Amino acid sequence: YPQPGYARNLCLIWPEGRRIFLNYAYLIAAEFEPNAEIKLSFSSHMVVLTGYGLESLFMALFEHQARLIRAIDPRYVLDDDKLDGIVIAISVEKQEE
Repeated sequence: YPQPGYARNLCLIWPEGRRIFLNYAYLIAAEFEPNAEIKLSFSSHMVVLTGYGLESLFMALFEHQARLIRAIDPRYVLDDDKLDGIVIAISVEKQEE
């Protein structure tokens, strides 16, 4: 997001085209595990992003700068891509009320 004041949403996109968006206002906590995953706890959903080189993505999420996160099928990830930050799996579960 280049300017302040926008409704800040995070859109998650799976390789097959499925999409969901969640509002940053409901992001309660985030956890980063190097070389493994990022866990995002929203008030209504738990999101787990799995991939490679995710530290830069974690910092973009921390600053509410990430708008779109697209998962790539692991078959198409090259070794050089792993250095730049690649999401290969997205898991979203609705929280119990």
